[in-house]
Amino acid sequence: MSGFSLFLASNSIPHNFLRYNPPMRGLDIGKIHELIRQRRVIWKRHALERMLERGLTRSMVLETVLTGELIEDYTEDRPFPSGLFLGWQGKKPLHVVITMDTDDNVVAVVTAYEPTLEHFQPDYRTRRKP
Repeated sequence: MSGFSLFLASNSIPHNFLRYNPPMRGLDIGKIHELIRQRRVIWKRHALERMLERGLTRSMVLETVLTGELIEDYTEDRPFPSGLFLGWQGKKPLHVVITMDTDDNVVAVVTAYEPTLEHFQPDYRTRRKP
C-alpha cells in the first residue's frame, strides 16, 4: 500500500480512512545534467557566500555535479527534492548540495564545501555516527 496513509480526525472518528500520498521521485541525474548544460542554474546567496569563503569557483561546483556521484538523495525535501554530490578537485574531495526546481526547470546550488574526516568516513561518502 505504498503511497497511502491512515488519517484519523482528532476525535478518533475516521474522516478520510485512506488518503492518497503520491510517492516521491528521486533526483533525475540526467535532467540535472541537462539543465546545467543549458545554463539553467540558480546560485543561492548562501552558496555564493560559502564558495567565496572557501575559494571555490562556479566551474568547480558544476564540474562536481556533472562528473561526481550522488551520495545522498533527499527525496523528501520540500518544496523540491535535493541531493548531496561528491566530486574531486585533484586529490581534494568536494561536496555540493543542489535542489531541482521541477516547476521552473532549474537547478539551484544550495552550498558547496570540502568535507572533513570529522564528519565523514575516509571515503567522504559515509557520514560518521554522532
